Amino acid sequence: MTFGEKLAKAVAAHGPLCVGIDPHPSLLDAWGLSRTVEGLERFALTAVEAFGGEVSVVKPQAAFFEAYGSRGVAVLERVIADLRGSGTLVLVDAKRGDIGSTMSAYAEAYLSDGSPLAGDAVTVSPFLGFGSLQPALDAARATGRGVFVLALTSNPEGAEVQRAVAPDGRTVAQTIIDFATARNSGISPCGDVGLVVGATIGETDVDLAGFNGPILAPGFGAQGGSVADLKRLFGPDMRNVFPTSSRDVLKHGPDVSSLVSAVRRVRESL
Repeated sequence: MTFGEKLAKAVAAHGPLCVGIDPHPSLLDAWGLSRTVEGLERFALTAVEAFGGEVSVVKPQAAFFEAYGSRGVAVLERVIADLRGSGTLVLVDAKRGDIGSTMSAYAEAYLSDGSPLAGDAVTVSPFLGFGSLQPALDAARATGRGVFVLALTSNPEGAEVQRAVAPDGRTVAQTIIDFATARNSGISPCGDVGLVVGATIGETDVDLAGFNGPILAPGFGAQGGSVADLKRLFGPDMRNVFPTSSRDVLKHGPDVSSLVSAVRRVRESL
């Protein structure tokens, strides 16, 4: 199946919610776990048990695993394998971006069949130029995976670049959206190039009307994003919008049943 077909199937079964696995040190503390690889593994696998088969997409944040070195990356590999084994789509939040052979190596790591770090999609940064992402775009298309390209992020510093105006009068964010729109053109039910647009950015000031791809909307829940914000930003037709909640759900751990109940409450609110 194409990535768009996989997403459509997942949403039909579980709705559009994406839940993050963010083993932030403060959350390890809150769960009564040590800030060690052992604590990381316990946290991550508990989240996998709760989220696998409950939501359409799970998004492990790679940085919190990489912080523990090779043993932490090994935990991330197991998280990816276990979630995919449960039939849950995995979006690896790694925000990779580079040029030439280096970007090709990132694509090999996160988008190639057989790589232990390859989920079903990966987040990428286009701020070395959208064309620098070509190796990742090609690898995703060849293997039925997806890429989610940063477009309008919720951090205040992002506006310095994303809302800057290019010589043709478009904002940088609009340029990214237009490139992604062209890449997805003619693909049904939606393309394999997604966008990351924060749920707490205020106003988008961009044209998303012709975009035929999934939109990841982080910041829903604990960071302040609401259903009303989603409707205001994306309009009433949000079939390809994936609100993302991490801390708002993870704060209910370490009890698995409490995590499952939290996921179901958030899912029903959507």
